[in-house]
Amino acid sequence: MSEQPPLDNFLVVDMSDGIAGAYCTKILADGGAEVVTVEPPEGDSLRGWSASGSAANTGTDGALFSHLACSKKSLVVDPDDSDRIELLHRLLDSADAVVWSPESRLASLPAFAPSAIRSAHPHLVVTAITPFGLEGPWSDRAATEFTLQAWSGGIVGLGRGAPDRAPVHVGGRIGEWFAGAYASAATLASLLRGGAGELVDLSMLETEIQGLTYHSVTFQELRDRPFRSERSIFVPGVSQASDGMVALGCATAQQWNDLCVMVGHPEWIEDDKPLEIATRAAQFAPQIYEWIGARTVDGVCEAATTFRIPNAAVGNGANLTDMVHHEERGSFVKNPTHGFSQPGHPYRMSSFELHQPEPAPRLGEHTAAVTAELAAPVRNRDRREAPPAGKPFAGMRVLDMTAFWAGPSCTHILATLGAEVIHVESTTRPDMTRFIAGVPMTDDSWWEKSPIFAGLNTNKKGVTLNIQTERGRELLKELVKTCDVLVENYTPRVLDQIGMDYESVKALRPDIIMVRMPGFGLDGPWRDKAAFAYVIEDASGLTWLTGHPDQDPVEPYSIGDPNAGIHALNGLLIALAHRDRTGEGTLVEASMIEAALNVSAEQVVEFSAYGKMLNRDGNRGPVAAPQNLYQSAGIDEFGRDDCWVAIAVATDTQWVALRGAVGSPDWALDPVLESAEGRRRQHDLVDEKLAQWCRERSADDIVEVLWDAGVPVAKVMQPHRQTELAQLESRKFFAQVDHPVNGVARHTTLPVRFTSTSEQFDMRPAPLLGEHNTEVLAGIGVATDQLEQLENDRVIGRKLAF
Repeated sequence: MSEQPPLDNFLVVDMSDGIAGAYCTKILADGGAEVVTVEPPEGDSLRGWSASGSAANTGTDGALFSHLACSKKSLVVDPDDSDRIELLHRLLDSADAVVWSPESRLASLPAFAPSAIRSAHPHLVVTAITPFGLEGPWSDRAATEFTLQAWSGGIVGLGRGAPDRAPVHVGGRIGEWFAGAYASAATLASLLRGGAGELVDLSMLETEIQGLTYHSVTFQELRDRPFRSERSIFVPGVSQASDGMVALGCATAQQWNDLCVMVGHPEWIEDDKPLEIATRAAQFAPQIYEWIGARTVDGVCEAATTFRIPNAAVGNGANLTDMVHHEERGSFVKNPTHGFSQPGHPYRMSSFELHQPEPAPRLGEHTAAVTAELAAPVRNRDRREAPPAGKPFAGMRVLDMTAFWAGPSCTHILATLGAEVIHVESTTRPDMTRFIAGVPMTDDSWWEKSPIFAGLNTNKKGVTLNIQTERGRELLKELVKTCDVLVENYTPRVLDQIGMDYESVKALRPDIIMVRMPGFGLDGPWRDKAAFAYVIEDASGLTWLTGHPDQDPVEPYSIGDPNAGIHALNGLLIALAHRDRTGEGTLVEASMIEAALNVSAEQVVEFSAYGKMLNRDGNRGPVAAPQNLYQSAGIDEFGRDDCWVAIAVATDTQWVALRGAVGSPDWALDPVLESAEGRRRQHDLVDEKLAQWCRERSADDIVEVLWDAGVPVAKVMQPHRQTELAQLESRKFFAQVDHPVNGVARHTTLPVRFTSTSEQFDMRPAPLLGEHNTEVLAGIGVATDQLEQLENDRVIGRKLAF
């Protein structure tokens, strides 16, 4: 096993401030990159931050900073010191990449705007993380992670929460963490292409669309109805057992039937009637909750696992480190500075060690050393004037053995950025997203009409192989020999049972990178547990912070899958850097649960470091005060009195702007409200008054008044209305795709723009079932006259064959 981390030849300068940039560069540092964090004299804002306010009382750097800044260096640059500015330019001239966000005080200097950095240092990859992107009509508008969730449609996107209450956002500032993971993948994609630098422009609004909504525009345009328009509490969902909270999920008819038997009521099963799981579950909810409440969390989970019902204990900052699966897999490690618990790496490599965390730097700790190093001639760089033509992954061949959302979201990015991605299904076991369409099975080719499958699989090729047959396995192995990468997210036993574990795959193609995306990992007591997105959210703490404080938490029902996909992509790219250097392939074990633990890290860090439990607080949050949803006047498109706006005041300056915009009423002139601490103490009063002001106005009027004043505000959008946002139109986030069965509809592209690629990504329609059988199989020596026999033997095919 190589002891040299794959990225140790890259120097990355971190000119960001906040979670997104810090998490981006943490991923790069864990891969071995040298990361120099550039801070003003007062330091990064995270140094004094903790969600509970505990960091202010310790006299040391905040625990979250100490986690995110592991293994980095600190260079202090005073924006008013011309010598230090020149030093920063020399550092950038020596670096390979810079990560930038507008919150940094240095970012306000014209010389350090992304375009200016790119112009002065054309060899650099400049990754800019901004709320809306660097260009477009909203590029300079005020926003927070909370208001971006509202604009994205993610607050109401998958029907989260009770219809008689305000909708609820996904807690834990999840959008910042997800954007950071996306930014690191985009940075690596640019770095590894081998040419000169470029500007990488990432929009957090667009990452929230990718992470919190489910191809809603495509669904609306192809099916002429929203994917889901009403909010509801999923039953069983999260409920109280005798010793804690537990979550059960019923996503299929079989799971509902098994639940009925498990709780002792097989008579609830009515095979002769159409099954509406949500309606039936709500009808019997009291009895279900009574059954759960009489048992322990472990007892409920053990029974549910026996019946193959998705389940998990609901994790939080206090109990996550003690869960037996996380303990046995070593999912948490000790912070090297303060000894509190923090998540380990989100993926594991077979051929090399990822960098182990070193203590976070003290403010300016490396200023002298960096200054001395830069006094010498800048190290030589290959300064080509332009990156290679084409997309970053052109020439890469990927065998895509994934299904549902997590795996396909990873390979979708590869396909969009130029890789040849071959999506493998079978006529007897297709990708189950083909069934998410609401199309009657009596329709011709109904399995081709899923908007979800269409959205996740653009630009891919489609092959059917029945790997339950000997001939199907033989063809699969021949196909493996032609591929650079294999990505799969089956349960671990599936490939193991057919002799396609990593060692077997490696024997076929020694330099292959095999990315395995099991829900809970390849070992441990939960190895074979069913892993849907909501189960991952439950078991990682993401659910705990979502919901109203006087109710049980509610599952986000979204982020668990795409978050796993983007972390798997990061692991794949780090492995690719290793192969570029050594020629050696790697097994990348990228479990969904450890990806989720990494983006919910703040809960464990806060509890372990300070003994403080972070809890859900409806639509309030630790950063802004006030922060909430407020009902506006008007009737929504479904005829409901259910229109809302999101407002988040993150600074005292924004409070003054809000106060003036609402007419400076007497209540708002109270001096107590001039500080964030005072506004937080008076949050109930502020909410009451803002609710009254908003209720008399339309959402559009509220946004116009407050946004023009510089206050972060947003309409709570239905996700299928995303195309109405001028910023997305300006950035051409949606592309028209013409599908041979479905017709034309808009599909999402990627939330990042590369200056070396075309203005809009080329988007080909998702493949029909087995569409590319002839082309792909011919490439591995299957003659045309053999195809008919393979179809007769049900090894391949173009139609479902149940």
